[in-house]
Amino acid sequence: MAGVDILSTAFSGSNTAYLAELYARWAVDPKSVDPSFASLFSEMDEQSSEIEHDAEGASWAPRAPMITGEEGEAVPAGGTVSAESLHAAADDSLRATQLIRAYRVRGHLEARLDPLGLQVPKPHADLDPATYGFGPNDRDRPIYLGRIVASLIGSETATINQVLDALRAVYCGPIGTEYMHIQDPEQRMWVQARLEGDNWRQGASAQEKKVILEHLTQAEGFESFCQKRYVGTKRFGLEGEDVTIPALHAVIDQAASGGVRSVAIGMPHRGRLNTLVNIVRKPYTAIFSEFAGASFKPDDVQGSGDVKYHLGTSTDVEIGGTPVHISLQPNPSHLEAVDPVVIGKVRATQDDDDPHQRGRHMGILLHGDAAFAGQGIVYETLAMSQLIGYRTGGTVHVVVNNQIGFTTVSIHAFSGLYCTDIAKAVQAPIFHVNGDEPEAVVYCARLAAEFRQKFASDVVIDIVGYRRHGHNESDEPSFTQPIMYKAIAARPTIRTLYSERLVREGVMTEAEVESEWNAFHDKLEAAYQAAQGYKPNKADWLEGAWQGLKPPPVDAVVTMPETGIAIDRLREIGAALAKVPDDFTANSKIVRQLKAKAKMFETGEGIDWATGEALGFGSLLLEKHHVRLSGEDCQRGTFSQRHAVLIDQVNQNTYVPLNNIDPNQAHIEIYNSLLSEFGVLGFEYGYSLADPNALVLWEAQFGDFANGAQVIIDQFIASGETKWLRMSGLVMLLPHGYEGQGPEHSSARLERYLQLCAEDNLRVCNLTTPANYYHALRRQLFLDYRKPLIIMTPKSLLRNKLAVSELKDFGPGTTFRPVIGEIDAIDPKKVERVVICSGKVYYDLLTERRERKLDTVAIVRLEQFYPFPAKLLGDELARYPDAKVIWCQEEPANMGGWDFVDRRIEGVLGSIKHKSARPEYVGRIAAASPATGLAKVHLAEQAALVNKALGVA
Repeated sequence: MAGVDILSTAFSGSNTAYLAELYARWAVDPKSVDPSFASLFSEMDEQSSEIEHDAEGASWAPRAPMITGEEGEAVPAGGTVSAESLHAAADDSLRATQLIRAYRVRGHLEARLDPLGLQVPKPHADLDPATYGFGPNDRDRPIYLGRIVASLIGSETATINQVLDALRAVYCGPIGTEYMHIQDPEQRMWVQARLEGDNWRQGASAQEKKVILEHLTQAEGFESFCQKRYVGTKRFGLEGEDVTIPALHAVIDQAASGGVRSVAIGMPHRGRLNTLVNIVRKPYTAIFSEFAGASFKPDDVQGSGDVKYHLGTSTDVEIGGTPVHISLQPNPSHLEAVDPVVIGKVRATQDDDDPHQRGRHMGILLHGDAAFAGQGIVYETLAMSQLIGYRTGGTVHVVVNNQIGFTTVSIHAFSGLYCTDIAKAVQAPIFHVNGDEPEAVVYCARLAAEFRQKFASDVVIDIVGYRRHGHNESDEPSFTQPIMYKAIAARPTIRTLYSERLVREGVMTEAEVESEWNAFHDKLEAAYQAAQGYKPNKADWLEGAWQGLKPPPVDAVVTMPETGIAIDRLREIGAALAKVPDDFTANSKIVRQLKAKAKMFETGEGIDWATGEALGFGSLLLEKHHVRLSGEDCQRGTFSQRHAVLIDQVNQNTYVPLNNIDPNQAHIEIYNSLLSEFGVLGFEYGYSLADPNALVLWEAQFGDFANGAQVIIDQFIASGETKWLRMSGLVMLLPHGYEGQGPEHSSARLERYLQLCAEDNLRVCNLTTPANYYHALRRQLFLDYRKPLIIMTPKSLLRNKLAVSELKDFGPGTTFRPVIGEIDAIDPKKVERVVICSGKVYYDLLTERRERKLDTVAIVRLEQFYPFPAKLLGDELARYPDAKVIWCQEEPANMGGWDFVDRRIEGVLGSIKHKSARPEYVGRIAAASPATGLAKVHLAEQAALVNKALGVA
């Protein structure tokens, strides 16, 4: 449709007359004009042929044209008509085409969207016929338009007034649509055909109208009941946007008819309780019980819980004879943070079902208008929508547009024209719709769902309404928005307006409307009475894919599963890692690495970090566990260490050795992510929620880059289980270690994760051997429960000749080691100092001790910080009952592990009656910045702390 796009720039000023003359010549002889113009005029005349493949519209849409009238005389393509007549006719047609296009592009600017009537659209010059030379006396003569408005008018000839009536009905009524920014012509023409061919205002049947009223009754009735029964209690009600409930029903119903079998919903707190009961069908009794202060979980299930308007649930419903699973994800008050979590969960469900049929599982995200415009995570989520590693076949976004954010009005909330402008970045069509027009809203909802199913793309419904109360039910909104809230107070509810309309139309009687309202109120009253003695008898956290898993045992730190595998199996993985197909041209440096890798497995020695990781992945794949790793540049590895995806140097084809171990294995997916931490970590967390049998990993390019995802870490990963009873086995790989590379490339902020540790919520490790890394990864899926695993991964140790393991360390009888004792032949009786450390500094200490030949210093490695392995550490320290105990770290004293281990080590020393009452700190002094950026200063600091720890300073 390149020709149609030319119209926006070509049809202006003097160009119009010139083009009219060319058009007149083309009408007589298409070969008489330049081929580019012939193509343009042909596309104008045949535009409807692109529409006609969908001209019948949706199965649920009406068919009557908006305007029917007598056809005028068409301009002939030849004959004896004079050139002057042809020129005038062509000029009319071209100017009318300009006007039609203007409405398709900018008609939304004059749409009647605000139900309060406070935002009255101003006339726009581009929508005025006079702009195109059509004065009052020119608007009733027939103009030949060809098939360019076939779906709009139903005729090739119409007057300007007829065209205006049709255009304004489609683009300037209660629906204002933005779709002409879409570059894909099929998508753009599909939306155009639907809008101009589906007469939604005349199409809803009496039964459909009754269903809409029923849904509005449920939405308003629930809020009204809560308002009376729980005066002043926060619930962040949906009043003013009650039509969201019919909209969600319409999206889900339409999607189900298009093959969707599961729907995952994410939303903020506004309207969540209403959605829980009326969409996801949480029992009213359960909600009322929570209003009374009862827990959402049985008493024998541990966890802090959360406020009721943060919780989620799930249900199975039957729609049109087909079962559909609907879930609403828990979400904190960090509004849009749940967006990537939902999308990740949908992706996991799709992968588990059939990754080639992504349309079977769908995400719906609800947004506030201020949050949609203001939160960067919205764009990060949109940016993933078409990427190979993250796409889910499109998401339906529903903006619950209250025209206010807490107390901030739109003019202060976003810089663009609409709060939804960001969605244009991914070519999403945007349907703005007046929230007091329920049938228009339902039409847009169905249209959006059908668009998603057809084009596997995101789509946005912007429901413009209002917030009847303040930010919460005890707030006083007139402090800051007096005019708006006077209008709201005078405005009948959506249900009232719609029921009055149905009575006027004869669809229902006043008695039927009142009876429906009373019956629903009686239902709520019965649930309220039953809630007085209600107690939940089960929690849904170990159902579905989580069946068979259970809470962790008390001795989880001491009892480790055996995670080693047969040596033959390890060599099988090694053989695959060291080989590429004969027709694959690997980089010469990679070839050398593959030969070195083959040597490791021949000798059984020198297994480095990347190879140990690959053995962990490969062994799980052979055991039919799917593995997924994503992060910035993780295919190669930030430090050029992994090379899990090889690139053919001739044709750029890829080869993944780990996917070629055994024909019956599971597969690994490794994706270089977009440059996002917040969004991608949220996505992978969501993925882990849906598939507990997959190993899901996210790798930060440098450890402290995870700072950008702190909301996901704090609100979901660390606390999701205790708040919402949602376990996750997500693994976070955070490069950590002081090599003099400056503040941002040294610390993964270990201290922040340790501060979050409580109630056995995380596994936090700073490992020193490839074998222990291998076992830590396998342990994730060998336990009968799931916990997030945070690993401080190395940088310089990736190639350190000391940081290697033997093949036997991965074999039968081996397991993860939370504590590793002294490895050199040092007589415990001679030891005067025991240095406890973790991670890369161990090798600095070991190297210096060996060079100095110190036989009075033992080094103990704390591989796992949390859960703290007190007994195992005590067993090691008990070997040196009279030695001085040192805690050594690279990080400043206010960072790293010191504040976390200090009292815990003291407790261990007390429990074994050690001579040392508590450990002594050795490391960098407290600092505001994690590390120096000066190489000389770094080396001096590092040497000083190592020597001090060894007692030679």
